[in-house]
Amino acid sequence: MHQGKFVFAQVIDHIPRYEFQKAVDKYKGNYKVKTFKCWYQFLCLIFGQLTHRESLRDIVTCLNAHPNKLYHMGIKAAVARSTLSKANEVRDWRIYADIAHYLIKQARSLYTDDIDFSLELDNAVYALDATTIDLCLSVFKWAKFRKNKGAIKLHTLMDMRGSIPVFIHISDGLTHDVNVLDILDFEPGAFYVMDRAYVDFERLYRIDQALSFFITRAKKNFKFRRIYSRPCDKSKDILCDQVIKLTGYYTLKAYPDKLRRIKFFDQQTNRKFVFLTNNFELTAEIICRLYKYRWQIELFFKWIKQHLKIKVFWGESANAVKTQIWIAVLTYVLVAIIKKRLKLERPIYEILQILSISIFEKVPVNQLLMNTELQNQLQPFHNQLKLF
Repeated sequence: MHQGKFVFAQVIDHIPRYEFQKAVDKYKGNYKVKTFKCWYQFLCLIFGQLTHRESLRDIVTCLNAHPNKLYHMGIKAAVARSTLSKANEVRDWRIYADIAHYLIKQARSLYTDDIDFSLELDNAVYALDATTIDLCLSVFKWAKFRKNKGAIKLHTLMDMRGSIPVFIHISDGLTHDVNVLDILDFEPGAFYVMDRAYVDFERLYRIDQALSFFITRAKKNFKFRRIYSRPCDKSKDILCDQVIKLTGYYTLKAYPDKLRRIKFFDQQTNRKFVFLTNNFELTAEIICRLYKYRWQIELFFKWIKQHLKIKVFWGESANAVKTQIWIAVLTYVLVAIIKKRLKLERPIYEILQILSISIFEKVPVNQLLMNTELQNQLQPFHNQLKLF
């Protein structure tokens, strides 16, 4: 029997302790803290994410049920619910945001040549979108959304290679999606794929001036003038490929340059889509396919809501909520890193499910997660002895 580390400890080994301590020192997370350091808080919360715990009491109960194993998991003593709750309330959520950003950099380097992204582009491609997480206004009074409803928004910029979130901003539910463009730093030469909620020509022109490219859907009521039409392949459902200029007084003032307008017919849904972009080099077919890849960010939102704990929160303050969300994002990226480093073929969902029931096992994690056929196959049983 393997007498090495617990599976939980092997997973945590992929997080460099030095980088974690740098973030703690930066935000003075351990200031006047005697025993329950930020590292122990982090271990408790990531345990809760990996094992799908419902509450702080649930986390503490499960951990304290294995007192002889806590030390080998990295936790030196039993955990009190009140201690963990207070830590979530007062310790700066940016500690865990910094660690998540460090892991994101590691993950992006591992997914640079991801085969799931089939377009042969040297440019970076990002999808930008936001999702709303409903909250109870009577409990989360700071999260104003509607008269009798609270909510927060999770604004996410995702690298299409590997579906890795590279930027996350948490705001109240009243913040419009397009406002996140004001705080983004645009990468020259990169593509930013967005839906119609981000059609603000002043902000889009800022992307153009940053030497970046955008792809978005046009609103039905926007006014323009066609300058000329480009050749298009209608056999690939490209209805038109035009170079246009805006004609509205305010829109033209906000975006004085030319735009490219592409109309595409989707046979699967029997719908027409009109795309706007400032890129005039790629073919219309690739522009349409890039927008289709934007659906990955919708799947990411669905995935983390279903498989990580970001809908039921373990604290009521804004700091506690942001801490939990960043721990959830960190967990997702950590599992993605393990998948690549161990060269696993399993999807992230299966890896997370296996880890959730194997935390206290002493099995090499690569052996545990290896996607192979059943090793202990039954040999054919012969009731009669062989004569020859």
